[in-house]
Amino acid sequence: MNRDTQSPAELPTPTWLLVPVLLLGFYWMLGSVPLYDLDEGAFTEATREMLASGNYITPTMDGEPRFDKPVLIYWLQAASVKLLGLSELALRLPSALAATGWLLALWLFVRRRLDPSTATVAALVMALTLEVSIIAKAATADAVLNLFLALSFFDIYRWYLKPERGTLLRVYLWIGLGFLTKGPVAILFPVLVSLLFFLSERSLKEWLKAIRFPWGWALLLAVVLPWHIAIYLDSGPGFFENFFLGHNLGRFGAAMHGHQGFFGYYLVILPLIMLPFTGWFLRLLPALRQTWADPLDRFLWLWFAAVFVFFSFSGTKLPHYMLYGATPLFVLMARHRKLLANRWLAFVPPVLFFLLLLVLPELVEAAAGWTQGPHQLAMFELGRTLLDTPYRIAVALGLVLVSAIALWQRLPPWQGLVLVGLVQIAVVSGVLVPRVMEVLQGPVKEAALLARALDLPTLAYRTNMPSFSLYRRAITPNRPPSAGDLVFLRVDKLSKLTAQHPDLEQEVVFRRGAVALLKVRARRSDG
Repeated sequence: MNRDTQSPAELPTPTWLLVPVLLLGFYWMLGSVPLYDLDEGAFTEATREMLASGNYITPTMDGEPRFDKPVLIYWLQAASVKLLGLSELALRLPSALAATGWLLALWLFVRRRLDPSTATVAALVMALTLEVSIIAKAATADAVLNLFLALSFFDIYRWYLKPERGTLLRVYLWIGLGFLTKGPVAILFPVLVSLLFFLSERSLKEWLKAIRFPWGWALLLAVVLPWHIAIYLDSGPGFFENFFLGHNLGRFGAAMHGHQGFFGYYLVILPLIMLPFTGWFLRLLPALRQTWADPLDRFLWLWFAAVFVFFSFSGTKLPHYMLYGATPLFVLMARHRKLLANRWLAFVPPVLFFLLLLVLPELVEAAAGWTQGPHQLAMFELGRTLLDTPYRIAVALGLVLVSAIALWQRLPPWQGLVLVGLVQIAVVSGVLVPRVMEVLQGPVKEAALLARALDLPTLAYRTNMPSFSLYRRAITPNRPPSAGDLVFLRVDKLSKLTAQHPDLEQEVVFRRGAVALLKVRARRSDG
């Protein structure tokens, strides 16, 4: 792969190509794998309990209030379940639809501001980026939040170009809906980025005019306040104390749920979540200085930089947080796609990724030899059986295709990366993810369905896997066992259960992977 001395001619990029790519990236395999814990399991079990209880104000999980997030995602999932029935497909569909709206908003904005071809390229990159395709198929709040963030930012820039009341009202509407999805983050980034941008344009008075717009605040409060008042009346101050103080200030100040990372965490994570377009993104960085003079480019860079810097300082770090600042990168990459001429920079990252997938069975084998925890060992044992010959053949074929595309000198590197994105989606969504989810969540789903069939009093013992309750379609308390109970637990809790409850006999009715289901009864005395 030599550095090109002149760019090859581009193939046409028709808009209709977005339809099959969108279907592949956001909808293919949508309902084919179990829900993962904790995130999907927690969101979806809260939705199930909302439908079962008829309380659409205070979300609960296993009977206890769940104050982690505002209510909009639960309402959307509940509406989907009402329409389609309780299933993985129904619970994930709102995220796929939100991602579709996010992509459409991107396409419409770029088409109007730049040109149709650039809009299509930006949308293709978005649909095929690794982390976007994962979030689009996850029954969580993140795709919905990204939709409202994108709509907010695009209308902020439209208002900068042409200050109309209707455009500004939409900004406040999107911020309000984003707030109802995931809280203050929906206000923080639009306000911060717009301030920095208008300062860079020496237009602070215009920004202050927008911030002081009373009808906008009235609309935002009309969206946000009714549910906040209702949850206060329904459950007291618990949501405000837990969510605003714990899950917002707390997440920024310290790591929650073990999601810590070093200061440069996103320097490592960003190239991974941008696959297969990592090299394309990296090529933008040297062009930052020359593109800064353009107002649109500056607005997009400020959007990305604000998210990157903020979460770099946050105590809690998760890969998908960086997606809040990824939308502007898709536009910048598409707009400056001809800068990508170095084929090594373009194709080495996806080739390395496929090589990593190819040696994954060996890595699992090595990790199994290093760990001593029964929980991890059980997952590695199951993983060994699933990373089988068909897996190796599929990944090897993907590597061959990626390498062939990389060597196709007549194709511009950015178009080659779009083809690589199609291969990546096929292998990740069709081969890797089903096997990973079968290891992590397949046994949980099996245990839950068996517990539902047995129809006995069931509890979870020191195990927080809310998808078990979802698949069992019943609340599962986390408490000490009594005679006659079914006990769901991770296998590393078995020894603790035996030691703490020597008066109970245990009959293993299910054990696979990292979880087990026991039937307990009073131990008979020898006398």
